[in-house]
Amino acid sequence: MNLNQVTLPVSDMPKATAFYLTLGFTQIVDTPHYARFECPEGNSSFSLALDSASYKNGAVIYFEHEALDEWVATLLERGVEFEQLPTNQSYLWREAVIYDPSGNKIKLYWAGDNRLNPPWRVDKKYS
Repeated sequence: MNLNQVTLPVSDMPKATAFYLTLGFTQIVDTPHYARFECPEGNSSFSLALDSASYKNGAVIYFEHEALDEWVATLLERGVEFEQLPTNQSYLWREAVIYDPSGNKIKLYWAGDNRLNPPWRVDKKYS
């Protein structure tokens, strides 16, 4: 099993599309109500869906980059506003926090080997 993608609700497709292009993603689908992006590394993608209803998205989307601090510096130069600049967390990840134009919370981070193998990892198996 593999995660295919995550779709985020957005209230303004042109603003949202411009925001994710600024972050460095490659747009592969472009319609007035739906956009899809490839991540610069790996095979991951995510999409945006226009939602005219009022909503509150409680999900947090994480984008990983080994050169986090350099990426954040580039984004600051491009005018991206940060809620939190890169900070070392107690769970062994380094994270920065931004919000997209529709209010979706985005964490830019680097965790290295701790992403899948933290010191407290458990091995649960189901039959």
